[in-house]
Amino acid sequence: RARVLVLRIVALLAVIAVGVAVLAWVFTGNRKYLRVAWRIFQFALGALLLFLAILFFERLAVMV
Repeated sequence: RARVLVLRIVALLAVIAVGVAVLAWVFTGNRKYLRVAWRIFQFALGALLLFLAILFFERLAVMV
């Protein structure tokens, strides 16, 4: 399904972005990069929860 593929791509990009931000913090010591990593993680988690809620309500609507 196309939606699951999109979710996987977004999740992969989020993991890469968090990894890059954490590596930037490790190499520079600038805590700004940790804040960026945390914000990306929060956004990705929120997007995942929204996506799963949409799938849940879609299945619920089909059953009714």
